[in-house]
Amino acid sequence: MTASAQEPAEGVDPVAGEHPVSSTIFALARSHRALAASLLADLGLFPGQELILMRLWTRDGRSQKQLAEALGLDHSTIAKSVRRLENAGLVTRTADPTDARVRIVSLTPAGRALEEPTRAAWAELERASTRALTEHEQDLFVELARKVVGLLG
Repeated sequence: MTASAQEPAEGVDPVAGEHPVSSTIFALARSHRALAASLLADLGLFPGQELILMRLWTRDGRSQKQLAEALGLDHSTIAKSVRRLENAGLVTRTADPTDARVRIVSLTPAGRALEEPTRAAWAELERASTRALTEHEQDLFVELARKVVGLLG
């Protein structure tokens, strides 16, 4: 059997060996999302929904198109998430008075009430993500991650 056809040694990830940056980004995203899901579940939210709420907390009454553009998501993803938030009683959707095709998303009192606990969950996510990093390492990580995002976006 040739070296390339051999099974990798136990505990060795051949993908990580061949593609360390991509496999590390994937592992980071998966781990970060799992912790976020755990923290947000206590609030009745799924990862990503809090991002919509955060935009509305800074400026309520946005169209679904504005939310999609602000978050860099496609219209169908926003529509599905907003529908779930509406079903949970956290937002309402109404027709724009100047264009009935446009849906305006607004917070309900229940949606507003989630601001402080959601921000606390994100603060915990940030602490957990950076607890072993120095301030310099955090700054460097952000700088490099933004550079990679720029390359891919």
